[in-house]
Parts: sequence; C-alpha cells; structure tokens
Amino acid sequence: MAAGGFTDRVKITIKAGNGGDGMNSFKAFKGKPACGPDGGDGGDGGSVYFVGDKDTGDLLSFRFVSKYFAGNGERGGTNQCSGKRGADLRIKVPCGTLVRDAESGKILCDVYEDGEEICVLKGGRGGKGNVRFATARRHAPDFAQKGVLTRARDIVLEMKVIADVGLVGFPNVGKSTLLSKISAARPKIADYHFTTLSPNLGVARFYDESFVVADIPGLIEGAAQGAGLGHDFLRHIERTRMLVHVVDISGVEGRDPLRDFEIINGELGSYSEKLAALPMLVALNKCDVFGAEENIARFKKKYAKKYPVFLLRAVRGEGAQELLQAIAELLRTLPPAERIPADEFLFEETDNTQFEIFRDENGAYVIVGGLVDMLCRNVVLNNPDSMAYFQRVLKLRGVFKSLEEMGCRAGDTVIVGDVEFEYV
Repeated sequence: MAAGGFTDRVKITIKAGNGGDGMNSFKAFKGKPACGPDGGDGGDGGSVYFVGDKDTGDLLSFRFVSKYFAGNGERGGTNQCSGKRGADLRIKVPCGTLVRDAESGKILCDVYEDGEEICVLKGGRGGKGNVRFATARRHAPDFAQKGVLTRARDIVLEMKVIADVGLVGFPNVGKSTLLSKISAARPKIADYHFTTLSPNLGVARFYDESFVVADIPGLIEGAAQGAGLGHDFLRHIERTRMLVHVVDISGVEGRDPLRDFEIINGELGSYSEKLAALPMLVALNKCDVFGAEENIARFKKKYAKKYPVFLLRAVRGEGAQELLQAIAELLRTLPPAERIPADEFLFEETDNTQFEIFRDENGAYVIVGGLVDMLCRNVVLNNPDSMAYFQRVLKLRGVFKSLEEMGCRAGDTVIVGDVEFEYV
C-alpha cells in the first residue's frame, strides 16, 4: 500500500549467491609436467539477511529497487587455493516488518528489534576441487565439483507498526490533535477527512515513564472487509498493547457518536478477535462544542460501566493529562508486545536424489529430475573416472533397477540430460 508517499507492503525478489566451482588443475614444474592434483575448492555464495533499522520509517525504497542478489562465490584456484566467498546481502527494513513467502503467504520471520539480523536465504555451497577426489587408488582425478546454484525467491515485506497504544476512530475525530498534545509528534492537522494517510508515531511521557502512541488513519464502515484502506490501516494496530478509541462526541457532522463507536468496534472485531479483546479507553473529544452535553450523557449511560471514559477538549489540551495518566497505569498491568511467530516453513530445495523416467516419441527412456541436474553439472564425459562416478550414482540411486522394471533391455536408448547411450 502506498498513500501520500507512505509504503507499508511491497513484493521483492531476493537470491542468495551461487557457490563457486571447484578447480581442476595439476601441479607442474619445469621438467616435471605432472606432479599431482592441486585444484582448490570454490567459495560459498553469499547469504541474504534482513536487518531491523529503527531509522527506516517505511518500505518506500523497495518501490524503486525490487531485486536483491547476494554475491556469488568465486572459482577455486590452483595450488589448493580456495575461491573467495560471495558477499552477504543485508537488507535494512523498519522494525516490525514481516517477511512472507509470496507464493504461500507463510511468515518467514518477524524483524522486530533494532539491529537484529535474520538469515532468510543461505548461499550455495562451493564445489570441491580435484585434489579432494584423490585417493590411494585414484592418484590423478581429472575432474572437479561444480558449485551449488541457488534460486531467486519472491517475498512480501509487510510493515506492522510497533506501538504500545493505538488511537482509533472515524476520520476527523481529533486523533492527530490528541497525539500532538500528549507527545512531541507534529502530525499534519486539518479539518477534512483522511488528513492522515499513514500511521503517525509519537513518544508520550508521564513523569519517568514513556511509551509509543500510534495515530492510526481513520477507519470507516466496512474497513475489515477492505473498504477504503481498511486492511492496510488495521494491520498497524495488531501489535498494540491497548487502544484509545477517540469519538467526536459533538455530532457536528451529522453522525450519531454512539453509532460511530459501535461501527468501529464492530470493524475491529470483524478483522481480528485479538483486536476486539484489547483493553480500551474511550476519549470523548470536542466536548466544548455546543450540544455535546446531551451526547456525553447518552454515551456514559450506555458505556461508562464497560469502558473508562475521558472528556477531552483536544484543541486546548484539556483532559489530555488525565488520559495520559490512565494510559500509563493500564500499561503497567499489561504484558509487553511480542513478535509474531514465524511459520514452520522452509524454501523447497532441489532434491538431488529425485528422478523420473518416461519414454519419448522415439521410444527412448528419458531420465529427468534433481539427480539428473546434479550429474549434468558434475560429470565430465571424456574422463573415465568421472564416467565411472556417473554409472555408480545411477546404480546406487536405483535408476538402473527402475529402467528394467519399465521394460528397458540391452540395446535400448537411454537419455540422461545431454548424455545419450545404449543400455547394457
């Protein structure tokens, strides 16, 4: 959502770095052309981290840059030198940002605290150099392992404001004015609907105590079903520990204050049972307007036993100190805000043991799958040792057995990636 320059939900693409390939090389000195393998390992790819940053206000920057790739690992070198590791990517996001998988909607993590780093994608593993494949029986392996390739992933960043107190109510009831009176925040204030198009935060102080207050943009009827910008605004009060419901008790705009109060409470309950269960104080604003006394009496008669009610003249600041004291006293009894737990979700990785067999239009047996992709990257066709490894893997993974069960006989054509051979 982007409104008035404020962005609190974006979709981006991230990718960890590929692993570097192992080196296939041999030592050589003058007069001694072959002195054994000395190929080094490839470097691991860089990982992707999300970092909480209290100085980042929203997700606006992600609207202009949507692809974030970590560095690839470098190829291994001669003389058993390992390749350089790929550079990690650290992406700064506002504290309170949820990271979701775009496809499933599952929560990967909640970047909650300033400075915390959470790894979302790990870099690909670097391939082994040919020196790693030397054995007592194989003195000169003429092949090396490829690095692991990584996949790009689409994710959604969703910002949820971290505040102790959420100010809710219809548009133009005086929430921004109240915030300016109880904190150092200076939100834009004017006498028209939807002055606030993004949550305003302010730090309120009551003697030696301080707490964060969020002025949530005005809600309307149907907000829980997405009317107006309902869903985008409601998500920002999911973390709050308590609510202050601001009501325009004057009724000067022709609406019934009691009906307004019921509508907003209904929207909170429709959106989330957790929101409806939050402790709530009620601030009746614009009490100094002519005709407000009758509405105050009606409201107190109906709701005073269920909710603590405070009378405000927010423009002059009257009643704000009493409300501030009540907020501080209530917060002392409430548990601290908690981070949203991540779902048990891991990005699906390629299974290097999986394979499938089908017959093409020419009757050849075609083998596909993660096992084939791995073999195609690591097998050197003109090297006897590498081809022996190729045959051994196919046998150990049950490929030959599956071929025979499908009716493959000697002389039939078998295709594995780019390799085509007769079955023996």
